[in-house]
Amino acid sequence: MILPIIGYGDPVLRKVGVEISPDNPNLDILIENMYATMYNAYGVGLAAPQIGLSIRMFIIDTEPFSENDDLKTDEKNQLKSFKKTFINAKIIKEEGNEWAFNEGCLSIPDVREDVFRKEKITIEYCEEDFVRKTEVFEGLIARVIQHEYDHIEGILFTDKISSLKKTLIKKRLQNIMEGKIRADYKMKFFNKKGR
Repeated sequence: MILPIIGYGDPVLRKVGVEISPDNPNLDILIENMYATMYNAYGVGLAAPQIGLSIRMFIIDTEPFSENDDLKTDEKNQLKSFKKTFINAKIIKEEGNEWAFNEGCLSIPDVREDVFRKEKITIEYCEEDFVRKTEVFEGLIARVIQHEYDHIEGILFTDKISSLKKTLIKKRLQNIMEGKIRADYKMKFFNKKGR
């Protein structure tokens, strides 16, 4: 089932997610619905707060990035097959140089800005089997993970841009809060008039 994506301004996007346990009711259905919602919105990642749940879970499928002609063949192949569910994730380490990439967010439609992030991360997490693992990711995969991880920490990519850029997009963010925008997917707005 395709769920509405929570728009900028809703307090749920600012909450730190709580850990979930293997006996979380209907977890498999929730994960299935999250993938359906993400694909419907042409996203590469979706975190539980973006569908109104303050839990430590996000999903990623970087396949759309594999079409980028600027990338080397092995990175394209890696991106093409990277699809993963992250439960109770904790980033242990971020390292390497910071690099800029133009980021967007399904909760903040039509707003894109360059965000600087470290190139390599070490993350501890579980998949649906709840077996704890620690892995290292680099490049675009690391960036998508960092972006989605921020969501379960109550952080948005707009928090990582300069004060000047924040001022320049203030009106657009206000329009999202009030539902005065048009997205190509189902959304739920915090301050929509007549709600």
